[in-house]
Amino acid sequence: MPKKTTKPTRRSFVKTSAAVGAGFWAAGGVAPKRTYASRLDEIQYACIGIGGKGSSDSDDAKRTGKVVGVCDIDANTLEKGKAKFTEAKQFFDFREMLDQMGDKIDAVTVSTPDHTHAVAALYAMRMGKHCFCQKPLSHSIQEARMMGELAKEKNLVTQMGNQGTAGSILRKSAALLANGAIGDVKHVHVWTNRPVWPQGIDINVAEPSTPGHVHWDEWIGPAVSRPYSPEIHPFKWRGFWAFGTGALGDMACHTLNMAFMGLNLKNPTSVAAVTSGHDKVMYPKWSEIEFEFPENEGRPALGMTWYDGGKKPPVALIKDLPKSGRGNNASFYNSGALVVGTEGMLFSPGDYGGDQQGNTGIIRPDGTFEKQRRIDVPENFFKVSPGHFDEFSMGIAGKDPSIPVSNFPNYAGPLTETILLGNLAVWAASDKPVDWDADTMTASNVPAGSAAAVEEMVRHTYHNGYGIENMASAGK
Repeated sequence: MPKKTTKPTRRSFVKTSAAVGAGFWAAGGVAPKRTYASRLDEIQYACIGIGGKGSSDSDDAKRTGKVVGVCDIDANTLEKGKAKFTEAKQFFDFREMLDQMGDKIDAVTVSTPDHTHAVAALYAMRMGKHCFCQKPLSHSIQEARMMGELAKEKNLVTQMGNQGTAGSILRKSAALLANGAIGDVKHVHVWTNRPVWPQGIDINVAEPSTPGHVHWDEWIGPAVSRPYSPEIHPFKWRGFWAFGTGALGDMACHTLNMAFMGLNLKNPTSVAAVTSGHDKVMYPKWSEIEFEFPENEGRPALGMTWYDGGKKPPVALIKDLPKSGRGNNASFYNSGALVVGTEGMLFSPGDYGGDQQGNTGIIRPDGTFEKQRRIDVPENFFKVSPGHFDEFSMGIAGKDPSIPVSNFPNYAGPLTETILLGNLAVWAASDKPVDWDADTMTASNVPAGSAAAVEEMVRHTYHNGYGIENMASAGK
């Protein structure tokens, strides 16, 4: 018989309730969509980036409201968007769009490369616009902190695009962790198949002339100007320090998400990295990053290891885990999370908190595998989501910033800070752990020659008239 979880303590219940959104979720579950139907129809969105992931984000905006403005640096993408967004004005520069249409916009979606997330989002938020921003929330640690603070100050509804947060499999696993289903957690292992783009040392980057349909200056935005390259735009920018956040930034907001929710993995005190090496232009081919977290609200101190570039947890730890597929086609998952506790291990395969195959579950010390779907959790310990973007639109309609779980102040900001601290350790390239003071956002125990560069990872220098404070309009 599957083991029932232990009775929740008040501490664990409060912690989990806070993790999945105080107020709306804890108070009564999913509100019927019809409650907000007329209000949803009235929400007017401006979409910054409508290609790539921006295509589905802008589709969600159209589905839950009205898209009145779209911005993209690619003229071909905007041309394709005319048929979809027939009433939307088109722009190449988000500043011009927001300045010209500010009184017609309620909310924005930001679906750009990582280095422009914060400058675009903060520009809109200072105008009082609700904000849905793709993961990772920001390119620097300070940006993530500032986005959370500004959202709270202005009482804005916010949501980061780590869609797995809304998944019931992920939420149930997080609830099991918070409820002590595997005892005290000792270590978390998280791995990914990224990068799936070129990165490493001395990769040749061709620099042909900029295609006529690409507005390159607007794409570069706050970064140091450099020539156009198809090795950067439209996809491979993720491997460049100047524009992306590497494998860690790309996927940890997904693959770490379940453990972050269930264990409140905020504010690590130290982080250390071993990598294949990098040339300060591109991220390394592979990384193993160690995080140390202090005790938090009764949860004991614990460690976490991140693996990318083909690296995985020790074979002895994972050799008996369930496989993806069946029979001769079964193979070990190339991404997932394994949480090790005193009373077993919680296995969460894939990137989004578990899979539909039934391989999410608990491995007991005697080797027994308990499928998660057969394990009970206390009633009301987690709530079923109406949908990730739906939480955002319902929050706007209900004027309730607590409805979206992955909101900037309480969830997405702290998650992004934790993740980006790993990249800080990669850059520091120290043979000792880098110590971190989250209150002051200060790194110490850093090699003297890396101190200035590490500080740049925390607090960026901005270029070309962009910034995270008040910016001048592009049209002024």
